[in-house]
Amino acid sequence: MHYENDKLAVDALHQFYKDIRNEIGKVVIGQDEAVKSVLISILSNGHCLLVGVPGLAKTLLVQTVADVLDLNFNRIQFTPDLMPGDIIGTEILGEDRTFKFIKGPVFSNIVLADEINRTPPKTQAALLEAMQEKSVTAAGHKHILPKPFFVLATQNPIEQEGTYPLPEAQLDRFMFNVQLTYPTFEQELIIVRNSTGNNPVTLKKLINADQIQFFQRLIKTIPVTDNVLEYAVKLTGKTRPGSPLSTPEINQYVNWGAGPRASQFLILGAKCHAAISGKYAPDIEDVQAVAEAILRHRIVRNYRAEAEGLSVEKIIQNLL
Repeated sequence: MHYENDKLAVDALHQFYKDIRNEIGKVVIGQDEAVKSVLISILSNGHCLLVGVPGLAKTLLVQTVADVLDLNFNRIQFTPDLMPGDIIGTEILGEDRTFKFIKGPVFSNIVLADEINRTPPKTQAALLEAMQEKSVTAAGHKHILPKPFFVLATQNPIEQEGTYPLPEAQLDRFMFNVQLTYPTFEQELIIVRNSTGNNPVTLKKLINADQIQFFQRLIKTIPVTDNVLEYAVKLTGKTRPGSPLSTPEINQYVNWGAGPRASQFLILGAKCHAAISGKYAPDIEDVQAVAEAILRHRIVRNYRAEAEGLSVEKIIQNLL
């Protein structure tokens, strides 16, 4: 892909984004915020955690995104007996008496980790290492994962029996934590009408792996003014109890605040949010637009907040 200057490239990204949204909208009804967050995290080279009750089209959303983006897609259903080798691959003894590495399903552009909280920590760690390093080590050899590499994990909040919740340190690897909500009455009517009739939808493939990598590099080059940079870093600082920036509410209700990764993701997310909105540089509104999904899983409330029914979302809104 070649554009005469970055301004034209951002215009192209804005148009691509609109086309992709329209195409996904043919299959995924509603869930606009979730679709937007997933696309921003792909373009920002981050990973995404989708949280919602069964039947809210989490898997459908990921499959549709993979179709429209012309990327390889693998789905891993996490279960309590899943082993790390089932994800990253295993060494087998070949006919010529040498060991060969058979790649696991993690070797794909988009990996859907379905119900990641249903598998033990050892297996979660294998996936999280791949997310962080973008490579896999097996029998002492390093295997590089394909680019772009993007993990979308889903988590089911209602079944807590027999689950292994992701530790806070591992949640931090995810750029976004997106909460999916029930569709409205009108949206559900459309969903039921479309899914129970016989009208298959064929999706156009709009953008490929090379183009996505081009846009990922472009987003990093978007300039940010000092006041936006300072706003993002201050916002993260405010979430830390006992810090010079924290508010009385944070000191009273929060055990643990967001780390430096949150500041990085706020700026990257704001750059991408600006670009897909047709702007050439992010402002404070762009930081605010991505703040909730970035901070939600990085703030740990204390028992007092839980007792008083103060949600993480409310705490974030008060900071904004």
